[in-house]
Amino acid sequence: MAKEECITQWNKTGDTSTLRNRKIFLTSEKTLQAPSTSLSKDKRSHTAGHLSEDGTQSSNGAQFSTRGNLSKDPPSRVLLMLLVGLSFSTRLYKITEPPHVCWDETHFGKMGSYYINRTFFFDVHPPLGKMLIGLAGYMTGYDGSFPFIKPGDKYEHHNYWGMRGFCAVLGSCLPIFAYLIVLELSQSQTAALITATLLIFDTGSITISQYILLDPILLFFIMAAVLSMVKFNQQRYRPFAASWWLWLVLTGVNLAGALGVKFVGLFVILLVGLNTVWDLWRILGDLSLSLVEIAKHFLARVVGLILFPLFLYVTIFAIHFVVLNKSGPGDGFFSSAFQSRLIGNNLHNASMPEYLAFGSTITIKNLRIAGGYLHSHWHLYPEGVGSKQQQVTAYLHKDYNNFWLVHRPDENESQSGTPDLVRHGEIIRLEHVETTRNLHSHLHEAPLTKKHFQVTGYGINGTGDKNDLWQVEVCGGRKGDLVKVLRSKVRFLHRATGCVLYSSGKTLPKWGWEQVEVTCSPYLKETPSSQWNIEDHINPRLPNINLTGVHIVMIRGNSGLKPKDSEMNSKPWHWPVNYQGLRFSGVNDTEYRVYLLGNPVVWWIHLASLGLYPIMAAVAAIALKRGFSLSQKRIEHSHVLMREGGLLLLAWLLHYAPFYMMGRILYYHHYFPAMLFSSMLTGITFDILLKSTDLLIRRPYCDWLQRLGQMVLLFSILYSFYLFHPLSYGMKGPLAHEPGSAMAGLKWMDSWEF
Repeated sequence: MAKEECITQWNKTGDTSTLRNRKIFLTSEKTLQAPSTSLSKDKRSHTAGHLSEDGTQSSNGAQFSTRGNLSKDPPSRVLLMLLVGLSFSTRLYKITEPPHVCWDETHFGKMGSYYINRTFFFDVHPPLGKMLIGLAGYMTGYDGSFPFIKPGDKYEHHNYWGMRGFCAVLGSCLPIFAYLIVLELSQSQTAALITATLLIFDTGSITISQYILLDPILLFFIMAAVLSMVKFNQQRYRPFAASWWLWLVLTGVNLAGALGVKFVGLFVILLVGLNTVWDLWRILGDLSLSLVEIAKHFLARVVGLILFPLFLYVTIFAIHFVVLNKSGPGDGFFSSAFQSRLIGNNLHNASMPEYLAFGSTITIKNLRIAGGYLHSHWHLYPEGVGSKQQQVTAYLHKDYNNFWLVHRPDENESQSGTPDLVRHGEIIRLEHVETTRNLHSHLHEAPLTKKHFQVTGYGINGTGDKNDLWQVEVCGGRKGDLVKVLRSKVRFLHRATGCVLYSSGKTLPKWGWEQVEVTCSPYLKETPSSQWNIEDHINPRLPNINLTGVHIVMIRGNSGLKPKDSEMNSKPWHWPVNYQGLRFSGVNDTEYRVYLLGNPVVWWIHLASLGLYPIMAAVAAIALKRGFSLSQKRIEHSHVLMREGGLLLLAWLLHYAPFYMMGRILYYHHYFPAMLFSSMLTGITFDILLKSTDLLIRRPYCDWLQRLGQMVLLFSILYSFYLFHPLSYGMKGPLAHEPGSAMAGLKWMDSWEF
């Protein structure tokens, strides 16, 4: 009888609060089966939604985590406005301090200036973040003239506050987004408030938001994507309605935004992708839907979450290349043909001989992205690195040491008359213009790529040996074909060993000036690393013609970034325990010091919740599985803990675990996307933990204990913020270990460096 009443009330209202008000206590199995049985037969309206086999309405939204029997805790506008005020005030406070370049502002502020000046540059990250920084500076009166040479440089009269303010505004949205996400997932004001409080008063979140960096922009798009996904999930009652499409499209827009700032945006794309796959699997099992309706759901997600974001991502690059039309420091990373489009580049509307000839002075550029120009200098390989001959490298910038003379194998060319043109299959000798040594290879192993042979500079004034001879091969060419400047892909085969000239892309140590390794590869397969083109071409005995070209370039990524000896990097296991921060500004007691470090109390609460959550989730799962007699409220809490908490734990893992497999340099700030999900998981975990006090003691004592726990948590967060806020807002004077310091007694870990 109770079961029939449950079904009747559900069908009438669609709101499980009726069940709770009637104080009906069911096992988890009965609670989930009753609505499923009833609504599986009701195919009258898509607006009402359809329940899947676990009692959730899955066919109307990308429902990764289900919540069939939660009562809604409506958001308080007054509370929300209070959180907005606190978030913005903590991020915008002292936004102009310090008035000098801090940490990576030297990179991203400079790149913002490049956009304002339309100067081309290369960076390992996609362009959206830098474009927005440049736009913010331009809109607030910055003229792009500050050089951003090094940390500590004074801004003086330059208008930098707009770029910092833009990042701070986006950073201020993070606690608000987290509040709304947790409120949607748990329907608990308390859980949402705990989450927002943790983030608002976290010194690390404040510091990362106050400077000209990509991080607040990336975090904004990640959180906006998750919020849009969760809101879209809640539209499951209204499939294909305007609001349903709005949140679907906004999810796609924010995914494109996250990936357009940094490639770590791939992690949130993976999260949304798993959410969508889970949802489509549930829709496929909903027998109340026809195959046509299922196909419509599938195609809508393909358009909204794949095709549209991909279009936006490509558009970001298109705008990037249209805006940056002037020659700049990034020219050398890209192909010669692409450089010919840049105003001010020596190849723009260049006039030079069309075909390579003996006696010509040339530069030779590798065709892999960031492969560099064939380069040499007076420095020798160090003892123990192959033969101690002159270094030959690939250099990413234009330089006089990139020039080479093309000679016949055994004689110098006549200086009168028309020179002979170089053809496919001919043997040449390349002499370095500055040092007069020949391009040379032998059977000594290369410095870094041990299965390849070393390439050196050998001889003097053109005198060398048979290991200086190279055969020119035009890729796809035949014997007798001419070598076209800029347009021909060329390989250089070493006559003595049979290997091919190769740019490995690996960065040499300091003895090699951190330039790119050049080797001679015994593996003859054609790859961009073994292909070169002639870029500059000087020969006064040949007529010049105008040469132009087009090349579409996409950035490869940043996996090549490696730690340098002088850089302070960290390991992934350091991050959740707040083991080591990052110095943003200042070192000694006379400087304005800013130190990126999470509020220790906040971060250790996160760590505790990561340990506590699996235990609580396991207990809840066992209780439901064994059919324990639970109140409706307890069942709701169990479902929130397992499903919504599980979603947040998955998000945390996706944004944290991959760093253990990365070979690139890692910094403390790489943990902040994962930290946001940890904060939201903490809000839900501690809320349910405190609400479970009635398992220990009876009312009203359990309510008192719950309120006491909430007050202790709030006080701990606020007081720790009071203690550690100088880390974010800056400090001068004595260091932490000295008397009179603002941080005296607060260096709780020896690894902290404030």
